Amino acid sequence: MLGTEAQSNVIAPDPNRTALIVIDMQRDFLEPGGFGDLLGNDVSLLTPVVDRVESLLMLARCKNMLIVHTREGHLPDLSDLPDSKYHQLPEGSRIGDVGPMGRVLIRGEPGHDIIPRLSPRSDELVIDKPGKGAFYKTTLELQLRRRAIDSLILCGVTTEVCVSSTIREASDRGFMCLVVADACGSYAPELHESALEMVAAQGGIFGRVTTSDSLNNAFLGDT
Repeated sequence: MLGTEAQSNVIAPDPNRTALIVIDMQRDFLEPGGFGDLLGNDVSLLTPVVDRVESLLMLARCKNMLIVHTREGHLPDLSDLPDSKYHQLPEGSRIGDVGPMGRVLIRGEPGHDIIPRLSPRSDELVIDKPGKGAFYKTTLELQLRRRAIDSLILCGVTTEVCVSSTIREASDRGFMCLVVADACGSYAPELHESALEMVAAQGGIFGRVTTSDSLNNAFLGDT
């Protein structure tokens, strides 16, 4: 488990230079009948994350931060889907296969949508990404640079895959990263913990790790 110091010792970043990145809170990952469920995962393990992400959205909106929602998915013709990614999954749960919420992880299908409780507002960015990291083959870096954003608060699913990939990409591009541990989730709790420990290792090799309460308290103390 992460130590309490790593979780609570946080300074609120400047809201004018900070973006909240909400990663892949999509029906395909969070709801029964979606991609995660088809792979045999217990999607109910991600349910507690929804409340905390919703709370972060309220905080970011109150502070007038830039908010970015990401969605993993592919073009209907699969032209942006590498063979390696397609064939690593079993038949019946491959990207593009038909499931209860339409074609799995395909843009425009119901399962690709962000869950209704966390729906983006009209002034919030939505980044559609074909990979695990939010910077790969997207305009995310351009959108952040043009707004002079240098700090990121990250949350979403899953911790060890798309959240972790995005943190590493952001760190390599010089962004300061703050990961909200209890607003991230995984189908495998042990992988969630391992991913967060890797972020915080060696004094924060990829970023800092905090909790929703600690972040809220930091912003309250900053007002």
